[in-house]
Amino acid sequence: MKEFRFALRRTVPVLCGYVFLGLAFGLLLQQAGFGPVWALGISTLVYAGSMQFVLVDLLKAGVGLLSCALMTLSVNSRHIFYGVSFVEKFRQFGAARPYLIFSLTDETYSLLCSLKIPAGLREKPVYLWIALLDQLWWVSGSVLGAALGQIIPFDLTGIDFAMTALFVTIFTEQWLTAKDHFPALFGLGCGAAALLLLGPDRFLIPALAAAAAGLWLRQSRTTREEAAP
Repeated sequence: MKEFRFALRRTVPVLCGYVFLGLAFGLLLQQAGFGPVWALGISTLVYAGSMQFVLVDLLKAGVGLLSCALMTLSVNSRHIFYGVSFVEKFRQFGAARPYLIFSLTDETYSLLCSLKIPAGLREKPVYLWIALLDQLWWVSGSVLGAALGQIIPFDLTGIDFAMTALFVTIFTEQWLTAKDHFPALFGLGCGAAALLLLGPDRFLIPALAAAAAGLWLRQSRTTREEAAP
């Protein structure tokens, strides 16, 4: 159980963010007329973070399955860019691979990118426990929020700031542990430039594409230089 204890410690920041965000989702879902069973099913089978908040309105409006699928692809298209970096890694994990792909949220990706597994611990169980625990925190918060919403009135103003706080915490931890800060600075630069040029509604995908392309070019150049005689 050493792998479990290590993964548990690593996921504490995600626990703090996901429980509050899950509560917010569960409360919104309950206010829309869907109870804890719906919260459990959606957070277990969909598990799409921000898309789940959008899904509440889609369910209320009775939107069709195809429209929901296209909306999900649009909202979560950023996963295409950062998921590529784990394609080869996940090939090594056999039967666990489909779940690791499914559970690669923004926060889980951040944890796995900065993960340094101590000697004596097995990599596969650590990865799997981190993914499972992160989803458990989200599911628990969602179900609890939907259950509490049935008996206690809540004012949800400002609760969405938990996601921002979670990203800041994870970014700070990565900054303190990383030796090379260029990827973080380059990504921030791409995001800021795209935000200024395109506005808040259209900046995300271009920023991710620019950051991915720039870092790929840098890595390719570094590889060539290391291979040169």
